[in-house]
Amino acid sequence: MPYCPECGGELHYITVTKRYVCKSCGLTLTHQELIEMKQKLRPSVESEEERRKRLHKEYLKWWFSKKR
Repeated sequence: MPYCPECGGELHYITVTKRYVCKSCGLTLTHQELIEMKQKLRPSVESEEERRKRLHKEYLKWWFSKKR
C-alpha cells in the first residue's frame, strides 16, 4: 500500500479514474505524479567530487559578491 507524500496517510487506488486518493488529506495523484513526488522528496546523493565543486562554486560566488 503506497503512502501519501504530503501527509503520510494511506493512498487508495481508484480504477475508474486511474488515480490514487489519500484517505487523510484528499490529495489525488496519477501513478506518474506519485513517482515524481517521491523522487523530489528523496534526498539526492552527491559524490565527494560533486560536493567539492558545489562548495567551490558557492565560495567563488560569495567572493566576487564582496568585491563589487
